[in-house]
Amino acid sequence: MRNAQIERKTKETDISLSLSLDGGKISIDTGIGFFDHMLNSFATHGGFGLEVKVKGDLNVDDHHTVEDTGIVLGTAFKEALADKSSIERFGSFYIPMDEALSFASVDISGRPFLVFDAEFPQEKCGDYTSALTVEFMRALAFNAGITLHVKSLYGSNSHHIVESIYKSVAHAMRLAVKNNNSGDVLSTKGVL
Repeated sequence: MRNAQIERKTKETDISLSLSLDGGKISIDTGIGFFDHMLNSFATHGGFGLEVKVKGDLNVDDHHTVEDTGIVLGTAFKEALADKSSIERFGSFYIPMDEALSFASVDISGRPFLVFDAEFPQEKCGDYTSALTVEFMRALAFNAGITLHVKSLYGSNSHHIVESIYKSVAHAMRLAVKNNNSGDVLSTKGVL
């Protein structure tokens, strides 16, 4: 319960992922050093157990690896949340990182949507393409069935901006998936 194990294999990526909403081992290997760092930060700041192993077509570029990992992580969240009972449902969080400040707000609503407002002054963070941050967040939101709003308020260093985004989303998700032991679904409809 509150766990999921997902495997997804395509001609572009081969992904194995294990997620625990209540903590556990963190082990990340995507072949993209900076992306590993972001997923490690996401798991650590979200309080999630997360094990990810990705073999992607990095000879092409990093796009498929990043986006497909978002797809699989979103699918894992959806599975781990099951009927969405006993969760707080909403979470919002600001994260400062040096000169950068980012905000994320999430509603585990069953209605996938993404609002993403961020610019990245530098194209790359190591071997990670900064602009793929929106692709990852879109894949996560739509496959998890969540409404996610992300905004970079300001920043001049792409590393700081991207990292503050991943951490703000992690903290927002941590708050939203928190188990309140009510047994109820937080909706006037009775379902999410």
